[in-house]
Amino acid sequence: MMVWLEQFLVRYPELAVFFAISLGYLIGGIKIGGFGLGPVTGSLFAGILIGQFADVPISGMAKSFLFLLFLFGIGYSVGPQFLQALKRDGMKPVVLAVVVCVTGLVTAIVVAKILGLDPGFAAGLVSGSLTESPAMGTATEAINALPLPDADRARLVAHIAVADAVCYIFGAIGVILFCSVVGPKLLGIDLTAESLKLEQELGIKRTPAGVSSAWHRFELRAYRIPEHAPVVGLTTAAAEAKFPEHRLYIQRVRRDGAILEATPELRIEAGDVVAVSGRRETLVEVLDPRGEEVEDRELLDIPVAAVEVLLTRRDLAGRNLDGLAKSSWARSLYLAGITRGGQDIPLGPGVALERGDILRLIGPAPVVSQAAKRIGVVIAPTTATDFFVLGLAIFLGGMVGVLVTFPIGDLRISLSTSVGTLIAGLVVGHLRTRFPLFGRIPDAAVSLMTALGLAAFVAMTGLHAGPIFASALAEAGIGLLFGGMVVTLMPMIVGLYVGRYLLRMNPILLLGGLAGAQTMTAGMAAIQDRSGSPVAVLGYTPAVPIGHILLTTWGTVIVGIIAS
Repeated sequence: MMVWLEQFLVRYPELAVFFAISLGYLIGGIKIGGFGLGPVTGSLFAGILIGQFADVPISGMAKSFLFLLFLFGIGYSVGPQFLQALKRDGMKPVVLAVVVCVTGLVTAIVVAKILGLDPGFAAGLVSGSLTESPAMGTATEAINALPLPDADRARLVAHIAVADAVCYIFGAIGVILFCSVVGPKLLGIDLTAESLKLEQELGIKRTPAGVSSAWHRFELRAYRIPEHAPVVGLTTAAAEAKFPEHRLYIQRVRRDGAILEATPELRIEAGDVVAVSGRRETLVEVLDPRGEEVEDRELLDIPVAAVEVLLTRRDLAGRNLDGLAKSSWARSLYLAGITRGGQDIPLGPGVALERGDILRLIGPAPVVSQAAKRIGVVIAPTTATDFFVLGLAIFLGGMVGVLVTFPIGDLRISLSTSVGTLIAGLVVGHLRTRFPLFGRIPDAAVSLMTALGLAAFVAMTGLHAGPIFASALAEAGIGLLFGGMVVTLMPMIVGLYVGRYLLRMNPILLLGGLAGAQTMTAGMAAIQDRSGSPVAVLGYTPAVPIGHILLTTWGTVIVGIIAS
């Protein structure tokens, strides 16, 4: 049976790749103590496992094709936030990310020199210890460009996967534990207390569990105005101004059976039934004790819209929510959420907007329509991918990557098609904040490009390394494992103290920035879990695009340095 399976996988290598991906997702989904390898590293181990009994031939062109799709997708998704990460309050996490990434590279070079690692093992040391699997791709391309015999290049490429597999497990666990346990102890802070303090500074309020799950967050209710109510005789605008912090708005008024639109000049009379919009908890706490709620379906039958809007206006970037909420065009408009770089941002009056943010707006349809024009462009669902832009961008980015070279020792190393494609994705993603209809790719398509592209590339790398895994591991020795631990921890320690004492960062944003610099979402999630707050994401999002770019590029750099 095993002989037949081996022959089958060798004859149909494309099926072996799909089998490795499937097995990789199964392995990556297994969690022990809350920790799992994830689908990418799972696919690497699955490929190595299959490679133990089947020497599956791997197409270099297919690997490159999938990897370039992945890199473009990553660049495209972080592009809207990349340039914004270089501005305003995001500058500290950006500097932190540069410090962490550069420290990681320098440490890896020193460790590789001490252990006498070849370029393949050194590249795997970087990708595994710094938890950036895309560095395997840039390193592979750099090795294939070395002036070596084909057999030697193939051996070095296989060594990348071996070293990555050895170093990744501690790399991931180390970042998670450092950001959530060790880092807070070294800083002498209580995660929960510090997160609560930062939330209060930003005006973020935690929603009691169960409130929004059972009811809509924003509601429209009808109340009868009592005879001696404080708002009797006031205009609509004046009545709303009595509760400025609650953002309650009168939409319509029923008077003597007729429905009137609530213009700012309309005066409220005793016996009126008013339709008031606001947050559910605010309506319950503020208006229920003051008025009689009534059922009036006709009065409440107001067209309401809920849309996602891409922030493109320069004049709104950098402004906090508290200031924008007081704008005249924001009357009756409610913000349900903000997404920045694929991460949900906690809401609070002190939170500042950035270009490229996606705002989820709710309110009366005419109000939402006008506000969307003031903010940017409504993101309408699309199933069509702009393959013209996608293909041309990858082509031009790869061409630039080949033409741009830099000297390392006696060698001249090109920027590589991989880094060129990543930059092309960043450019296209950023241009979409200026021209939203340019280069549109549905989120589902981007997700497929990044998830399948990287998992398939890594699975093929594992299949290629499988037949020589045991011998290569024996060649590298136990020093590779301990060297990987040093490469993982050193940038974390340096980044922690630089961020705290030189950059003077808030400790929660600092820990989130460390996780972002290592592109370890699980590290950020661990901080959020132990602190009971989502606020660490504000440090994570500016750092993660820098981490992706630099750590991916390090695959090319370390190969050039070790090979020189």
